[in-house]
Amino acid sequence: MKKQNFIIAIMAAAALLSCNKAEIVSEGDGCLTLGVAIPETKAALSASDLLNTAKVNIYYADFSGLVRSYVYSEAPEEIWLPANEYRVDVIAGEAAKESPASASWEQKSYSGSKAFTIQAGKSTGVEVVATVSNAISTVSFDSSVAENFAAGYTLTIGVGDNTLVYDASKSGAEGYFLIAGIDEPGFAWTFEGNLSKDGSAFSKSGEISGIEAGKVYAMTLKYSIKDGIGTFELFVDYTTDVVEDNIIFTPVSTGLSASAYRDIWAAHATIYADVDESEYTDASAIAFAYSADGSSWTTVPAVRAAEGSYKAVLTGLTPSTEYSYKLVIAGEDMGDAMTLTTDAAPVVPNGGLEATSNSWDGNYKEWYDASSSDPLCRTPWWGSGNGSDNVSGSAAYKIICAPDTGTKVEGSQSACLQSQYAVVKFAAGNLFTGYFAGLVGTTGGMVNFGRPFTARPTALRFWAKYKGGLITDVNGYPKDHPVSKSDYDCGRVQIALGIWNKKTYGGSNECPIQVNTTNEATFVDYTTDPSTLAYGEQLFQSSASDGLNEWKEYTIPLDFKDVDTVPTHIVISCAASMYGDYFTGCRTAALWIDKMEFVYE
Repeated sequence: MKKQNFIIAIMAAAALLSCNKAEIVSEGDGCLTLGVAIPETKAALSASDLLNTAKVNIYYADFSGLVRSYVYSEAPEEIWLPANEYRVDVIAGEAAKESPASASWEQKSYSGSKAFTIQAGKSTGVEVVATVSNAISTVSFDSSVAENFAAGYTLTIGVGDNTLVYDASKSGAEGYFLIAGIDEPGFAWTFEGNLSKDGSAFSKSGEISGIEAGKVYAMTLKYSIKDGIGTFELFVDYTTDVVEDNIIFTPVSTGLSASAYRDIWAAHATIYADVDESEYTDASAIAFAYSADGSSWTTVPAVRAAEGSYKAVLTGLTPSTEYSYKLVIAGEDMGDAMTLTTDAAPVVPNGGLEATSNSWDGNYKEWYDASSSDPLCRTPWWGSGNGSDNVSGSAAYKIICAPDTGTKVEGSQSACLQSQYAVVKFAAGNLFTGYFAGLVGTTGGMVNFGRPFTARPTALRFWAKYKGGLITDVNGYPKDHPVSKSDYDCGRVQIALGIWNKKTYGGSNECPIQVNTTNEATFVDYTTDPSTLAYGEQLFQSSASDGLNEWKEYTIPLDFKDVDTVPTHIVISCAASMYGDYFTGCRTAALWIDKMEFVYE
């Protein structure tokens, strides 16, 4: 089913539109002019009716109150608003009525929201896309239902007390349910009918939980008799997760199913097919074949994922490559092939830590070289507490991260992260994606973490060696991990992928997470942070017997808690003292890093 949208175009203008500057109530006001465009729709209301009856509410962006409220057809052509940040909400269709029907055969509802800013004397513009806000049901009765039940059978489906009744005449029709404001909405359904063979009453009930606005839940009802026993089944097509208790997610035909974003990685992909098991009874004969050139095919066995659903995981794939794949049953190709393109597999910029250049004051080395032959090494990606261009770092007179040509795994040098007492306070040796943003008085600093990144590596691999020791300085620690000077220091390397934004986390577009080392509230726990999609870490323990350890290769697997969302940034943070943010650690702890690379498997 094609999704129907309509667009509310909101433009704030001064001289370019019809607003008259002389009408400004105060010099801090700006003019807002509303305009709406609605494409063709199959809804019961016409496009013009949707337009004229739409509700437009303007709020302060911080949710502190409603500023304006209009029915679109009655809204003034010119609206003056004080310079401020706002949010506009649009509601149209059934939901815009005074007493909307919570369950309807005819009318969809639409909603959308967008933030915008009015600036005095300046033009601005914003577009709100209002999408379908109903959970939509469709019910089809398989011919087996009519063959086994007398006329008059029904399926009642509803959300709470709001129900629609499907009978044979409504087979295939769409039902629209309003679910806004309902906690954990779900469809409850009940089938009722009389069996043709003896006229006995038959009923079956169930629930589809976790339904969402804007999704279509396509249900097919079947009735079959095997070994003298009647079986009733309700099939729901690919919209929610598998639910037990006789709600069976299964196809109605045999063929390939498209893979979602979550299933296609740089070096592996999961592919799916629907198989009518009443026709193809030998599961061992079901397989997939795939090819990068269309002529040389590799066959892999299919695995039964659920009734009628099969899958296979393709491994060892080449990044950024288009593959064709097809379903094969008993050696016969079933239908046309489909294609997928694997993700890109970017490398760690300056992962060998070979590219360096003098800092702005010549006191330490920065981890990039503007004249490098490698474009990825020409701009800063790595930062450290040494400082950054035109900003003296927290360790301006004590270098806590520097190249070390005396020990390395490859190339001419490694990075040495050296914890020490720096001027007025303990400072942990560190290296991270981002930059040092400035000092906070004489007691701390601000660091902006992260770099733009949209790939999904499965692990981070690198070489390291570590020298620890007893903690010499204790200025703080996490509440759930107290430490004292009788404890040994610990190094750490962290990697995280996420969708952090500067507005929430205080940083910049490039490096969105800002940590103020004097304010523990700015510290990010990537294991619980809601914007973190994947995380992994490697700890380096020390003890009384520790000397200068030998180089060792480490691999940090990335634990993904969300594979449906595309990451926007990456954080890699290396520290010789893991509680360096609290100015706690051993003054002689050192961590060497070299040959850092992403793993794509």
